[in-house]
Amino acid sequence: MAAEARLSVSRLNGKTRLSRLYQEGAAKVRMPFTQGDHLEAILINTAGGLTGGDRIAWEVDVGADASCAVTTQASEKVYRALSGRAELSAKISVAAGGRIAWLPQETILFDRSAFSRQLYVNLAEGAEALVVEATVFGRLAMGERVMQGDFRDRWRITRDGRLVHAENFAIGPQVEAVLQRGSVGNGAAAFATVLLVSPDASGLLEAVRGLVGEKGGASAWTVGKSGKLLARLYDRDGYSLRKRLMPLVELLNGRAGLPKTWSL
Repeated sequence: MAAEARLSVSRLNGKTRLSRLYQEGAAKVRMPFTQGDHLEAILINTAGGLTGGDRIAWEVDVGADASCAVTTQASEKVYRALSGRAELSAKISVAAGGRIAWLPQETILFDRSAFSRQLYVNLAEGAEALVVEATVFGRLAMGERVMQGDFRDRWRITRDGRLVHAENFAIGPQVEAVLQRGSVGNGAAAFATVLLVSPDASGLLEAVRGLVGEKGGASAWTVGKSGKLLARLYDRDGYSLRKRLMPLVELLNGRAGLPKTWSL
């Protein structure tokens, strides 16, 4: 399976509106009605999940002074791979004064899955970004365990071509054994990374730490002219993680709040 979708939004008459949409294969985008001046886009993989050899690509372009929240219809599921690796890429650009909230629901990895995720965000001067990615290694309520697998995650966030955040994460093939280590997951099976690039980032640090609690942490820096807040959360399962992640996203996403598809 190979699929891609490209979405462009711009600000017109005081409201963010769709200016371009391209869809191919199983990648679909829907836009529900929203209050306020932002636009909400829901990404849908009509194939129902990913497995070895599948490729899906999302591209989002936010125009000057526009605001867009991007989420998914449901959790993305990555199934056992008989060969090859499933790949997901997201490329986001935000013009001056624009704002992107990249808020997909959790990615659920199954035993013996192989998955590579790449995220690229380029911000112009004065643009802001809220980026959230959560990953769950098997559904505890279903009795699922991820003993083996291969997961790789790569982020690159730039402002006007200058790198302001980068990270690489890789785990496998002995997934459960590594997650059991105290220095890695201490038995947790659900993890989330939350990044806010905004001049207001440092002012939210104490509130964020209160929501993250003891299972995770948060820090804030100034990188060049960018304020940056980074939080990491972990928990025993996806449900427990989401209960803490939802108020955090609501806080950091300001007036736009939680996407319509997010729920417990």
